[in-house]
Amino acid sequence: MVDSFPRVLAGRYEVGQLIGRGGMAEVHIGYDNRLSRTVAIKLLRSDLAEDPTFHARFRREAQSAAALNHPAIVAVYDTGEEQVTDALGKQATLPFIVMEYVEGHTVRELLKDGAAVPIDEAIEIVVGILGALEYAHNEGIVHRDIKPGNIMLTPTGQVKVMDFGIARAMSDTAATMTATNSVVGTAQYLSPEQARGEVVDARSDLYSTGCVLFELLTGRPPFTGESPVAVAYQHVRELPPTPSSIADDISESLDRVVMKSLAKDREERYADANQMRADLLAVLRGGTVGAPAAGAWQAPAATTVLGATAATVPVSATPDGAPRYGTTTMPPSRPLSDDSERGSRWWVWLLVLVGLAAAIGIGSLLLNRGPADETLIAVPDVRGRTQAEAADLIEAEGLNFNYAGEEPSDTLDAGLATRSVPAALAEVPEGETIDVWFSSGAAEFTIPNVENLPQAQAQQLLTDAGLIVSRVQTEDAAGKERDVALRTDPAAGETAREGDRVVLYIATGRVQVDSVVGMSEADATAYLDSLELRWSISDRVVSNDQPAGAVVSQDPGAGTLDVTATVRLVISTGPAPTQEPTTPPQPTAPPPTEPNP
Repeated sequence: MVDSFPRVLAGRYEVGQLIGRGGMAEVHIGYDNRLSRTVAIKLLRSDLAEDPTFHARFRREAQSAAALNHPAIVAVYDTGEEQVTDALGKQATLPFIVMEYVEGHTVRELLKDGAAVPIDEAIEIVVGILGALEYAHNEGIVHRDIKPGNIMLTPTGQVKVMDFGIARAMSDTAATMTATNSVVGTAQYLSPEQARGEVVDARSDLYSTGCVLFELLTGRPPFTGESPVAVAYQHVRELPPTPSSIADDISESLDRVVMKSLAKDREERYADANQMRADLLAVLRGGTVGAPAAGAWQAPAATTVLGATAATVPVSATPDGAPRYGTTTMPPSRPLSDDSERGSRWWVWLLVLVGLAAAIGIGSLLLNRGPADETLIAVPDVRGRTQAEAADLIEAEGLNFNYAGEEPSDTLDAGLATRSVPAALAEVPEGETIDVWFSSGAAEFTIPNVENLPQAQAQQLLTDAGLIVSRVQTEDAAGKERDVALRTDPAAGETAREGDRVVLYIATGRVQVDSVVGMSEADATAYLDSLELRWSISDRVVSNDQPAGAVVSQDPGAGTLDVTATVRLVISTGPAPTQEPTTPPQPTAPPPTEPNP
């Protein structure tokens, strides 16, 4: 996908490989040439570039996150728009957000195998989320989409909350969770008021955080279903099981915290993030929590049609003071028999399902439809169909089929439909044109550069890119400490597809060293420098074996050395000086004596 975007944004941000993809945007690793730092660049998906609704959400994310400066919130550095030309030569405006690059993985990846997280770790993660939310709420911002995929964990365990794409100011009283009759958010983590399309506040974020805590503790969300409508219904009308009923190592006090955070009535939840965090920390310390007993909670007894705001009030209390819920509807004058109850329920369930369908936005065009007598048709689901099959399904419903183009898909084979616009199940007028996109096969991407990363981080980066590390190979390398990544095979920058295999080479932390005895001091030290080894001259000695300036000995000697070793050299000052032999003095003959007369 990088090829469809400019390589440089705003004259300073280099766009690199794709590292993440969401419902409305793609995230690439990038580089800020002006400040010489690695960044993350979020780009609105090209197929949404002409949709003013997504433009507005994108701008709101930048504005919301840029106003927040907290270590547990991914920082926004810059934002802007770039004029681009699509494959058909049409000009479009592409908004982008430049953010802090966070190394690590999401909580969703942590939970992908369905296993629960250790209790202490789960609490620490949620305490980090609550710290970020407390700050955001104090600044007047409600996140509205807290879920495992929006929580990053760094290699040091630090929590980073990201994606304020649907955040709103709490002062915006019109900020309900619906837009053109579509609920904004993720069904498994929606608060009841979000599912009903009501105005939300900070306590909605606490409900979503409770859902994340439940999943961390049990390995599954509190509610699951075959469709978003079914899940949203459970959020509104059904009590979740206690975490301890799924995982028996969870304490009763932790059950209390979770169940209070998941109260149907927001008035009965924690008032703010700080209260919930205090109770979680009390659980860690073995202290007393302020939440009522887990068994005290009871789901509402009467049905509220979704899409309307219900005035729910406590009507009774348990012995420990925990509220039970009812509505302000009048009680019947006499008890209903079992038969009469069953006979009266069908219309109630019908109202619930109709209201849920409106809130979840099965028909995103309901607000824009024509006269009351206009026929509306549900768009058939064509995902995974061939072009001929998709056309037949759509035209059989009285709609018009349009081949919209191709896009990469990691899950669907080339030639199969990936999505439609309007989306499947949306209700549209008869004769409406349905644009259908088809898979071009798995997306190609460049293999990331893992050089100098720790082995675990390198493997994670390759796995996150969609590659399979088939083997880890060790080799000696100058200056590289043990378990540091050296390269991959195929090499970084080469083209790959999801599921391709790579070999990862890591350093042993050792290097092979030859003997430098007999080399000149300059040559020996240059050789050791090339191996990135430390060295020192430990002594200079007289040597009859080596000329002046040559290496007499090295310690450690030749062989395989640790890259942190220091090689000590002894340098020759030359041979010992030689002395000339001396000749002893000769005796002088006495002068001849004259004979006496």
